[in-house]
Amino acid sequence: MRSVVDDATLALLLEVTGTPKPGNVDRHRDHPDLRFEHFLAGSVGARSGLSLMIEGGPLGAAFERSVEGMADQRGGNTQFGALLLLAPLVRAANVDEVDGNEDGLSPAGVSDVVAATTVEDAVSFYRAFEHVDVAVEDPPEGLDDLDVRRGGDAAPALRERGLTLADVMDLSADVDGVAAEWVGGFERTFEAAGWLLDDDGPVPDRASRAFLRLLADEVDTFVVKTSSREAAEEATRRARAVLDGEEHGEELANELVERGINPGTTADLTAGALFVALRRGLEV
Repeated sequence: MRSVVDDATLALLLEVTGTPKPGNVDRHRDHPDLRFEHFLAGSVGARSGLSLMIEGGPLGAAFERSVEGMADQRGGNTQFGALLLLAPLVRAANVDEVDGNEDGLSPAGVSDVVAATTVEDAVSFYRAFEHVDVAVEDPPEGLDDLDVRRGGDAAPALRERGLTLADVMDLSADVDGVAAEWVGGFERTFEAAGWLLDDDGPVPDRASRAFLRLLADEVDTFVVKTSSREAAEEATRRARAVLDGEEHGEELANELVERGINPGTTADLTAGALFVALRRGLEV
Protein backbone atom coordinates (compact mmCIF):
# COMPACT_ATOMS: atom_id res chain seq x y z
CA MET A 1 0.00 0.00 0.00
CA ARG A 2 1.39 3.41 -0.97
CA SER A 3 2.12 5.97 1.74
CA VAL A 4 1.05 9.61 1.75
CA VAL A 5 4.50 10.60 0.49
CA ASP A 6 4.36 7.92 -2.21
CA ASP A 7 1.07 9.32 -3.49
CA ALA A 8 2.33 12.92 -3.39
CA THR A 9 5.38 11.94 -5.44
CA LEU A 10 3.25 9.88 -7.81
CA ALA A 11 0.84 12.80 -8.27
CA LEU A 12 3.70 15.01 -9.43
CA LEU A 13 4.88 12.34 -11.85
CA LEU A 14 1.41 11.62 -13.21
CA GLU A 15 0.70 15.32 -13.73
CA VAL A 16 3.56 15.74 -16.19
CA THR A 17 2.62 12.53 -18.04
CA GLY A 18 -0.85 13.87 -18.85
CA THR A 19 -0.97 14.57 -22.58
CA PRO A 20 -2.00 16.89 -24.12
CA LYS A 21 -1.88 19.74 -21.61
CA PRO A 22 -1.94 22.81 -23.87
CA GLY A 23 1.03 25.07 -23.19
CA ASN A 24 2.68 22.79 -20.63
CA VAL A 25 5.51 20.29 -20.73
CA ASP A 26 4.07 16.80 -21.30
CA ARG A 27 5.15 13.49 -22.83
CA HIS A 28 5.10 14.96 -26.34
CA ARG A 29 6.34 18.50 -25.74
CA ASP A 30 9.24 20.25 -24.04
CA HIS A 31 9.85 23.94 -23.53
CA PRO A 32 13.13 25.33 -24.89
CA ASP A 33 14.73 25.43 -21.43
CA LEU A 34 12.50 23.05 -19.48
CA ARG A 35 12.06 19.42 -20.41
CA PHE A 36 10.01 16.39 -19.39
CA GLU A 37 13.03 14.85 -17.64
CA HIS A 38 13.42 17.94 -15.44
CA PHE A 39 9.92 17.40 -14.07
CA LEU A 40 10.70 13.77 -13.33
CA ALA A 41 13.87 14.78 -11.49
CA GLY A 42 12.03 17.56 -9.68
CA SER A 43 9.40 15.11 -8.45
CA VAL A 44 12.03 12.79 -7.04
CA GLY A 45 14.05 15.65 -5.56
CA ALA A 46 11.02 17.02 -3.73
CA ARG A 47 10.45 13.77 -1.87
CA SER A 48 12.62 14.59 1.15
CA GLY A 49 10.61 17.75 1.77
CA LEU A 50 7.33 15.90 1.25
CA SER A 51 8.48 13.45 3.92
CA LEU A 52 9.04 16.33 6.34
CA MET A 53 5.46 17.47 5.76
CA ILE A 54 4.12 14.38 7.50
CA GLU A 55 6.49 14.52 10.46
CA GLY A 56 4.64 17.25 12.32
CA GLY A 57 7.34 19.90 12.21
CA PRO A 58 6.99 23.39 10.69
CA LEU A 59 5.10 23.18 7.41
CA GLY A 60 6.99 26.12 5.92
CA ALA A 61 10.37 24.49 6.52
CA ALA A 62 9.13 21.28 4.91
CA PHE A 63 7.92 23.25 1.89
CA GLU A 64 11.26 25.03 1.59
CA ARG A 65 13.08 21.70 1.72
CA SER A 66 10.82 20.29 -0.99
CA VAL A 67 11.58 23.27 -3.24
CA GLU A 68 15.29 22.98 -2.59
CA GLY A 69 15.21 19.31 -3.58
CA MET A 70 12.97 19.99 -6.57
CA ALA A 71 15.45 22.55 -7.87
CA ASP A 72 18.30 20.02 -7.91
CA GLN A 73 18.13 19.56 -11.68
CA ARG A 74 19.19 21.71 -14.62
CA GLY A 75 15.76 22.96 -15.67
CA GLY A 76 15.09 25.27 -12.74
CA ASN A 77 11.54 25.74 -11.45
CA THR A 78 9.42 22.74 -12.32
CA GLN A 79 6.85 22.37 -9.52
CA PHE A 80 7.03 25.28 -7.04
CA GLY A 81 3.30 25.96 -7.22
CA ALA A 82 2.35 22.28 -7.14
CA LEU A 83 4.44 21.76 -3.99
CA LEU A 84 2.85 24.79 -2.35
CA LEU A 85 -0.57 23.35 -3.15
CA LEU A 86 0.42 19.88 -1.94
CA ALA A 87 1.90 20.99 1.40
CA PRO A 88 -1.36 21.36 3.38
CA LEU A 89 -2.98 18.49 1.47
CA VAL A 90 -0.16 16.13 2.43
CA ARG A 91 -0.28 17.18 6.06
CA ALA A 92 -4.05 16.78 6.19
CA ALA A 93 -3.86 13.36 4.53
CA ASN A 94 -1.35 12.23 7.12
CA VAL A 95 -3.94 12.93 9.83
CA ASP A 96 -6.09 10.32 8.10
CA GLU A 97 -3.28 7.77 8.02
CA VAL A 98 -2.03 8.27 11.58
CA ASP A 99 -5.27 8.92 13.45
CA GLY A 100 -7.74 7.08 11.25
CA ASN A 101 -9.57 10.38 10.79
CA GLU A 102 -11.44 10.18 7.52
CA ASP A 103 -12.17 13.92 7.61
CA GLY A 104 -8.51 15.00 7.45
CA LEU A 105 -8.18 15.16 3.68
CA SER A 106 -11.27 17.32 3.17
CA PRO A 107 -11.84 21.03 2.59
CA ALA A 108 -12.41 21.51 6.32
CA GLY A 109 -9.41 19.40 7.30
CA VAL A 110 -7.05 21.18 4.92
CA SER A 111 -8.39 24.57 6.05
CA ASP A 112 -7.49 23.59 9.61
CA VAL A 113 -3.91 22.94 8.46
CA VAL A 114 -3.80 26.33 6.73
CA ALA A 115 -5.18 28.11 9.81
CA ALA A 116 -2.47 26.51 11.96
CA THR A 117 0.41 28.00 9.95
CA THR A 118 2.76 30.42 11.71
CA VAL A 119 4.91 33.47 11.06
CA GLU A 120 7.95 31.20 10.85
CA ASP A 121 6.19 29.16 8.18
CA ALA A 122 5.83 32.41 6.23
CA VAL A 123 9.54 33.13 6.68
CA SER A 124 10.44 29.68 5.31
CA PHE A 125 8.07 30.21 2.39
CA TYR A 126 9.94 33.40 1.50
CA ARG A 127 13.28 31.61 1.81
CA ALA A 128 12.08 29.05 -0.72
CA PHE A 129 12.28 31.77 -3.37
CA GLU A 130 16.06 31.80 -2.93
CA HIS A 131 16.30 28.30 -4.40
CA VAL A 132 14.59 28.91 -7.73
CA ASP A 133 13.24 31.67 -9.98
CA VAL A 134 9.48 32.05 -9.70
CA ALA A 135 7.28 34.33 -11.80
CA VAL A 136 5.55 36.75 -9.44
CA GLU A 137 3.80 40.09 -9.66
CA ASP A 138 4.91 43.23 -7.86
CA PRO A 139 3.52 43.49 -4.32
CA PRO A 140 0.59 45.82 -3.57
CA GLU A 141 1.44 49.47 -3.04
CA GLY A 142 2.91 50.06 0.40
CA LEU A 143 3.99 46.45 0.84
CA ASP A 144 7.37 46.52 -0.90
CA ASP A 145 8.94 45.04 2.22
CA LEU A 146 6.82 41.93 1.61
CA ASP A 147 8.02 41.31 -1.96
CA VAL A 148 8.66 37.55 -2.08
CA ARG A 149 11.68 38.18 -4.30
CA ARG A 150 13.44 39.49 -1.18
CA GLY A 151 13.56 35.92 0.11
CA GLY A 152 14.82 35.64 3.66
CA ASP A 153 15.51 39.38 3.78
CA ALA A 154 11.76 39.87 4.23
CA ALA A 155 11.81 38.00 7.55
CA PRO A 156 11.93 41.14 9.76
CA ALA A 157 8.90 42.61 7.98
CA LEU A 158 6.96 39.36 8.30
CA ARG A 159 7.75 39.09 11.99
CA GLU A 160 7.04 42.76 12.67
CA ARG A 161 3.65 42.49 10.97
CA GLY A 162 2.93 39.10 12.55
CA LEU A 163 1.97 37.54 9.20
CA THR A 164 1.43 33.79 9.11
CA LEU A 165 1.72 31.79 5.91
CA ALA A 166 -2.07 31.79 5.71
CA ASP A 167 -1.99 35.60 5.91
CA VAL A 168 0.58 35.76 3.11
CA MET A 169 -1.61 33.55 0.91
CA ASP A 170 -4.58 35.78 1.62
CA LEU A 171 -2.64 38.80 0.36
CA SER A 172 -2.18 37.10 -3.03
CA ALA A 173 -5.45 35.22 -3.36
CA ASP A 174 -6.98 37.65 -5.84
CA VAL A 175 -4.11 37.32 -8.32
CA ASP A 176 -2.76 33.80 -7.71
CA GLY A 177 -4.76 30.63 -8.21
CA VAL A 178 -2.75 28.54 -5.76
CA ALA A 179 -3.08 31.16 -3.02
CA ALA A 180 -6.81 31.28 -3.75
CA GLU A 181 -7.01 27.55 -3.07
CA TRP A 182 -5.23 28.00 0.25
CA VAL A 183 -7.75 30.54 1.50
CA GLY A 184 -10.81 29.03 -0.20
CA GLY A 185 -10.80 25.47 1.14
CA PHE A 186 -9.15 23.98 -1.97
CA GLU A 187 -12.51 23.98 -3.73
CA ARG A 188 -11.22 23.52 -7.28
CA THR A 189 -8.69 20.89 -6.22
CA PHE A 190 -11.32 18.68 -4.60
CA GLU A 191 -13.75 19.21 -7.46
CA ALA A 192 -11.15 18.11 -10.02
CA ALA A 193 -10.29 15.08 -7.85
CA GLY A 194 -13.92 14.06 -8.23
CA TRP A 195 -13.64 14.34 -12.00
CA LEU A 196 -10.60 12.07 -11.99
CA LEU A 197 -12.38 9.46 -9.90
CA ASP A 198 -15.53 9.58 -12.04
CA ASP A 199 -13.58 9.32 -15.31
CA ASP A 200 -12.20 6.11 -16.79
CA GLY A 201 -9.20 5.00 -18.81
CA PRO A 202 -5.47 5.50 -18.17
CA VAL A 203 -4.74 8.01 -15.42
CA PRO A 204 -2.57 10.28 -17.63
CA ASP A 205 -5.52 10.61 -20.02
CA ARG A 206 -7.80 11.46 -17.11
CA ALA A 207 -5.25 14.03 -15.94
CA SER A 208 -5.24 15.65 -19.38
CA ARG A 209 -9.03 15.88 -19.39
CA ALA A 210 -9.09 17.29 -15.86
CA PHE A 211 -6.48 19.88 -16.86
CA LEU A 212 -8.60 20.97 -19.83
CA ARG A 213 -11.73 21.24 -17.66
CA LEU A 214 -9.90 23.34 -15.08
CA LEU A 215 -8.48 25.60 -17.78
CA ALA A 216 -11.87 25.89 -19.47
CA ASP A 217 -13.53 26.85 -16.19
CA GLU A 218 -11.23 29.65 -15.09
CA VAL A 219 -8.48 31.92 -16.40
CA ASP A 220 -5.00 30.71 -15.47
CA THR A 221 -3.28 33.26 -13.23
CA PHE A 222 0.21 32.14 -14.28
CA VAL A 223 -0.61 33.01 -17.89
CA VAL A 224 -1.86 36.40 -16.73
CA LYS A 225 1.50 37.01 -14.98
CA THR A 226 3.79 35.68 -17.69
CA SER A 227 1.86 36.58 -20.87
CA SER A 228 -1.26 38.74 -20.54
CA ARG A 229 -4.89 38.73 -19.46
CA GLU A 230 -5.87 38.47 -23.13
CA ALA A 231 -3.69 35.39 -23.63
CA ALA A 232 -5.14 33.79 -20.50
CA GLU A 233 -8.70 34.41 -21.67
CA GLU A 234 -7.85 33.00 -25.09
CA ALA A 235 -6.39 29.84 -23.52
CA THR A 236 -9.55 29.35 -21.48
CA ARG A 237 -11.80 29.93 -24.46
CA ARG A 238 -9.88 27.49 -26.63
CA ALA A 239 -9.74 24.83 -23.90
CA ARG A 240 -13.55 24.95 -23.96
CA ALA A 241 -13.41 24.50 -27.73
CA VAL A 242 -11.28 21.37 -27.30
CA LEU A 243 -13.77 19.93 -24.82
CA ASP A 244 -16.60 20.76 -27.24
CA GLY A 245 -14.79 19.00 -30.11
CA GLU A 246 -14.25 22.24 -32.03
CA GLU A 247 -10.43 22.19 -31.70
CA HIS A 248 -7.83 19.44 -31.55
CA GLY A 249 -6.04 19.24 -28.20
CA GLU A 250 -2.66 18.20 -29.61
CA GLU A 251 -2.68 21.06 -32.11
CA LEU A 252 -3.59 23.60 -29.45
CA ALA A 253 -0.89 22.20 -27.17
CA ASN A 254 1.74 22.64 -29.88
CA GLU A 255 0.61 26.17 -30.65
CA LEU A 256 0.58 27.38 -27.04
CA VAL A 257 4.04 25.93 -26.40
CA GLU A 258 5.36 27.68 -29.51
CA ARG A 259 3.83 30.97 -28.31
CA GLY A 260 5.10 30.57 -24.76
CA ILE A 261 1.62 30.54 -23.20
CA ASN A 262 2.00 28.28 -20.17
CA PRO A 263 -1.03 27.55 -17.92
CA GLY A 264 1.17 26.59 -14.99
CA THR A 265 -1.40 27.21 -12.27
CA THR A 266 -3.77 24.78 -13.96
CA ALA A 267 -1.01 22.17 -13.90
CA ASP A 268 -0.50 22.82 -10.17
CA LEU A 269 -4.20 22.26 -9.51
CA THR A 270 -4.10 19.07 -11.56
CA ALA A 271 -1.24 17.74 -9.42
CA GLY A 272 -3.16 18.53 -6.25
CA ALA A 273 -6.29 16.87 -7.62
CA LEU A 274 -4.33 13.76 -8.57
CA PHE A 275 -3.01 13.49 -5.01
CA VAL A 276 -6.49 13.75 -3.49
CA ALA A 277 -7.86 11.23 -6.00
CA LEU A 278 -5.03 8.79 -5.29
CA ARG A 279 -5.69 9.00 -1.55
CA ARG A 280 -9.39 8.38 -2.27
CA GLY A 281 -8.79 5.24 -4.25
CA LEU A 282 -7.77 6.19 -7.79
CA GLU A 283 -6.05 3.09 -9.11
CA VAL A 284 -2.86 3.21 -11.15
